[in-house]
Amino acid sequence: MIGSEEITTRTARVAVPELLAARLYGDSGAAKFGLTASAFTAILEEVAGKYLSAATGAAEVAEFLSRLRLAELALARGCALGNEAAWEMFLNRYREKLYSAAYSLVPAEANARELADSLYADLWGTRTGEGGRVSKLNSYTGRGSLEGWLRAILAQEYVNRFRRQRRSVSLEEQTEAGVQFQAAQPDPAQAVDPRLTRATDEALASLPAEDRFILANYYLDGRTLAEIGRLLGVHESTISRKLEKIASTTRKAIRARLMGLGMSRKEAEQSMEVEVAEVAVEVRRRLLQEDGGENVP
Repeated sequence: MIGSEEITTRTARVAVPELLAARLYGDSGAAKFGLTASAFTAILEEVAGKYLSAATGAAEVAEFLSRLRLAELALARGCALGNEAAWEMFLNRYREKLYSAAYSLVPAEANARELADSLYADLWGTRTGEGGRVSKLNSYTGRGSLEGWLRAILAQEYVNRFRRQRRSVSLEEQTEAGVQFQAAQPDPAQAVDPRLTRATDEALASLPAEDRFILANYYLDGRTLAEIGRLLGVHESTISRKLEKIASTTRKAIRARLMGLGMSRKEAEQSMEVEVAEVAVEVRRRLLQEDGGENVP
């Protein structure tokens, strides 16, 4: 299993055989989004380089790339290029889904829609001086569903807004109380506590494959309990009970691991309560790393 540090630091050069690249290019439909065969091959090599070593055999490279969500990868990268056909398809497919995901985070409809709409500037991207574009969609690798990836990005934006609001309110309250500031202090909430990241990783890694399958389909792909039940051949009420049990088990496991990393029980509980949004983001991040298209039959 690949850890988050390996994913962000590995930059292996993995060559994609020409015939394989041509087949995957055709399967992806990338041409209709303005991506040339050579450009798409470069994208495949970029993705493979994040997860495979330079010594990986051709058969394993082919298997890995064939499991990617190629059509969604092509769509995302076409949007990142500013292709109008790609962007139109993206909006038709995902705008309402993003609104729905935002509603689950922010109860007020107007605020939820504003949260979802705020992502579009980053997703559409901006032009650089060299004629290229900078877009968050360039970081989508196709290993999990594009919808699940967007949900994770939306959740992170919600967390960032919560932090900014918390800092703003704190400043106003302290100013009104007459507190004098000697110097600006670094914000401890700028990054998730590495102990929380580690505890979440370890807790999820210890779950049985079926439990991770249920979590990935429910939280990343947005499947209903009934849909997951049909996939596993059980009633939706069974999935509901399983999901509740998995959530409880995972929470206890995260708390136990935080205590093992030096926190007291009270500190661990407080950390998980204060950083509940961060816990949700970390769960989504971990599941996205493990999904890779394998969790969906």
